[in-house]
Parts: sequence; C-alpha cells; structure tokens
Amino acid sequence: MITGFLLYGVVGWVLEILWTGLHSLLKKDFSLMGQTSLWMFPIYGMAVLLEPVFLLLAGFPPVIRGGVYMLCIYVVEYGSGWGLQRFAGVCPWDYSQSKYHIHGLIRLDYAPVWFGVGLFFESIFYHFLF
Repeated sequence: MITGFLLYGVVGWVLEILWTGLHSLLKKDFSLMGQTSLWMFPIYGMAVLLEPVFLLLAGFPPVIRGGVYMLCIYVVEYGSGWGLQRFAGVCPWDYSQSKYHIHGLIRLDYAPVWFGVGLFFESIFYHFLF
C-alpha cells in the first residue's frame, strides 16, 4: 500500500506539472512553466484507495470503469479541497473563475480529464503494483 501511495503521488505530481505547463500555452506563455503544491502529493497518493475498486470493476467496460473513477476523483478533490480550506485555511486550486465550478473546488468540465486519469491510474496498478 505504501508503494502504491508513493507511486500515485509522484505520478500525480508529474501529470499536474505537465497539465499546468501545457495549459500556459492557452495564455500564450511559452515558458511552459508547470506548478504543483506539496499538498497534492498525498491527495494523488490517495488513489491507492481506488485499488479495491480497480479489482471490483475489472470485468466492466472502460466507459463504466472510467466513469466510476471520475466520480471517485471528484469526491476526493472536493473533500480534500474543502478540508484544506477549513482546517489549513488554504486550497492549492481555485476553480471559481470557471463557469462549470462547484464552490471553486471542482470543475465539471474536467470530467474527461479525471475519466482518463482514473483509467491511467488503473493501468499503473495492473502493470506495476498488482
């Protein structure tokens, strides 16, 4: 479980740095500077809690599996964002400028991203951890 936590945390960090770096292109910022927060490591590491779900959904089609993972990721993203705001007074992300946000903590237009990330984490589980 510790290995999975560490692997998902590192992979999540890398994905976030790539995502934010490439997102800078939309602002015509060709520095491609990516960023993340130390808070994000344990949040991504919590993907280890999806491992029983990976096994439970093994026989289902990818559209079902990805949809379930997406919903799980939204729950963790909202809950961790809310918890960080409430107990630490900060949240590393603020989606309130998006018209598809919920309380600034999740963006509904990121559903395809979380769908893909869930399936990607599933593949990490089956290729490296199972």
